[in-house]
Amino acid sequence: MPTLSPSERSVRRRHLLGFWIVAAVFAATMAFATVPAPLYVLYERADGFGPFVVTLVFAAYALGVVVSLFLAGHVSDRFGRRRTIAPAVALNALSALVFMVWPAVPGLLVARFLSGLGIGMITATATAHLTELHGMARPGAGGRRAEVVATAANIGGLGLGPLVSGFLAEYAPAPLYTPYVVFAFVLVVGILLVVTVPETVGPDDSSWDYRPQRIAVPAAERGRFLGAALLAFVGFSMFGFFTSLAPQFVSGQLGIHSFVVAGALSFSVFAASAVTQMFSASLRLSVQQSGGLILLAAGLVLVIASILVASLALLVVGGVVAGAGIGVAFKFALGAVVRIAPRETRGEALAGLFLGGYIGMSLPVMFLGIVLQVAPLALSALLFGAVMLAILAVTAVVAFRTGLARSG
Repeated sequence: MPTLSPSERSVRRRHLLGFWIVAAVFAATMAFATVPAPLYVLYERADGFGPFVVTLVFAAYALGVVVSLFLAGHVSDRFGRRRTIAPAVALNALSALVFMVWPAVPGLLVARFLSGLGIGMITATATAHLTELHGMARPGAGGRRAEVVATAANIGGLGLGPLVSGFLAEYAPAPLYTPYVVFAFVLVVGILLVVTVPETVGPDDSSWDYRPQRIAVPAAERGRFLGAALLAFVGFSMFGFFTSLAPQFVSGQLGIHSFVVAGALSFSVFAASAVTQMFSASLRLSVQQSGGLILLAAGLVLVIASILVASLALLVVGGVVAGAGIGVAFKFALGAVVRIAPRETRGEALAGLFLGGYIGMSLPVMFLGIVLQVAPLALSALLFGAVMLAILAVTAVVAFRTGLARSG
C-alpha cells in the first residue's frame, strides 16, 4: 500500500468529514419532512377540519417533491452538489418558519409544498454527493458504505421525524411550535456546515441548455419499467397512510392521544423499511420480487384488519410488515430500473420511478380521505384495502410476465 503524503491524508480526512456532515444534514432534512405526522390531530382540533384536509396537506408535499424532481433534481450535475443541497435545506427551514407563523390550512399547504420542493432537490443530490465523497475519502473501498449510509439517512431520517416531534409535542411546551423551532435551528446549522464540505462536481464551462428532467426508458423495457413503477406506487402509498391518516386513527378510533405513540408508529414503518433495504441486497432477485409483494400484501391485510377490530398492536405489526415489504420492494424496483435503463438516461428513468412512488404516496390516501367523508370507517378501510390489493395483483402480473427479476 503506497504511503500517503500529509497533504493527501488531509484531503482524504476532509472528504471523510464532509461525508458524515452531508449524511447528518441529509438525515435531518428528511426527518423534518415527516415532523407534522403526529401533529395533524392538533391542527384538526384547532381548525376543525377532517381527514380529507389532512390528505390534501400531505398531497401538497408530494406535489412539491414531484415538481422539484422534474425541475431541479438534476441541476447539481451542472452547478455543484453544495450549491443544490444548501438551498434545499434552506427551503425546509423556510417551511418550518411558515408552520410557526401561519398554522391555518393555507399555511400548512404552503409549508408542506416548500418542504416537498426541498426534498425533491436534496434526495438524489445528497445521495450522489455521499457516493463521491466516500470514493475520494476511501479510494478503492467500494460503494457499499455510501449506499448503506445514504439509505439510513434517507429512510431512517423520515422515521426519526415523527418520533422526535411526537416526543417534543408530548413533553415540551407549545407542541405546534417547539418541534419546528428545534428543527429550524438544526437545519440552519446544517446549512452552515454543508458550505464547508468539499465540492465533488468540477466547474463546467461548456454551454448548458436547461431542460426539465425527462423520463426515458427503451421501448422494449417499458413493461418492466411499469412493473417497477407500480411497486414504488404501492410501497409509497403505505408510507403516505402512516404519515397522514394513521395518527388520526390512533387518536380518534383507539382513543390513544399520546403523540409519542403516534410518532413511534410512523417510525416503526420507516425503520423496518430502512433495515430491510440495507440487508435485502444479498437475496436473489426473484426472492426480492416475490418477498416484497408478499410482505406488502400481508402488511396491508394486517393494517386493514387492525382498523376493523380497533387494535393498536395489530396496526403496529401490520406497519412493520408493510415497512419491510416497502424496503424489499423498493430496493428491488430501484435495482431493476438501474439494470434496464441505459447509463446515459438512467437518471431520467429513476426520476420516473420516484414519480410513481410519490404519486402513490398521495393519491391512495386522498382516495381514502374522500371515501371517509361519505362512508363509515370500516367500509372505507375495506374499500381502500380492496383497491390496493387489486393494484398489488396487477403489479405482480406485470412483474412476472415482463420478467422484471431478470438480471439483464
